[in-house]
Amino acid sequence: MLRSAGLRALAGVAVPAVLVLSGCGASEPQGENADPDQVDAVETPELGACRVLTPEDVAAASNATATVPCGQEHTAETYAIGEMPDALDTAAYDAPEVSDYAYRTCATKFEAFLGADESLAMRTVVSWAWFRPSEEAWAEGARWYRCDVVGGGAESTSYLPLPESAKGLLLGRPDDSWMVCADGETVAGSPKVPCTQPHQWRAVTTIKVGEDEEEYPGDRVVEVTTRDFCSDSVGAWLNYPIDFEYAYTYFHEAEWDAGNRRSVCWARTPD
Repeated sequence: MLRSAGLRALAGVAVPAVLVLSGCGASEPQGENADPDQVDAVETPELGACRVLTPEDVAAASNATATVPCGQEHTAETYAIGEMPDALDTAAYDAPEVSDYAYRTCATKFEAFLGADESLAMRTVVSWAWFRPSEEAWAEGARWYRCDVVGGGAESTSYLPLPESAKGLLLGRPDDSWMVCADGETVAGSPKVPCTQPHQWRAVTTIKVGEDEEEYPGDRVVEVTTRDFCSDSVGAWLNYPIDFEYAYTYFHEAEWDAGNRRSVCWARTPD
């Protein structure tokens, strides 16, 4: 959607949160190159392990893809592991509270691992996935979680190779090869690419629409709040030109319930 607004143009599109989440329910096999020792493992996974994961792997609740040396090409790195709280000992395998705990934990640790604040973490081409034990291991009492940084996002059809370690990847002024841009006439439906590749839109700022403890304010409030902020924010980022175009991506109640509170502002620029 593109419509004029005085000397500006804006495009509003509703999209899910940019973070990548594992799906619910078991999936077999657990990766194209599954390690039999990991398939029903009760023990907590290895921190810092690297793997070659695909979007199909990330869509599964569990993953047992064999690890590779981090000096070799890989698309995923395990940046956080741990045991879920005792309160989840009796939780069902696909209980919402299990996903809620993993979301909060992995999202917070993702930012710390990359050296990014919440806004910057939402404007990078890398994202995160989380995995739980297999259903069989869960039945045996396994309650671990595994958070992996992956070289792509929710719309990726394949993942980019990561450096030997992604720790501190966004510290200082991040390289454009790790920042997200969109290559198309509109942000919605356009391929999301690193900003070193040809593009027409760049994600430049974000806005926090509500606080953690607040109830969802409704679709209209989220959109209007996002639109008004992005109009001013993108104009300032572009140094107040007479004419400019901007877009915004915002969320709905399902993403709010999962913990997302931020919308993203996009500037139309090939730079």
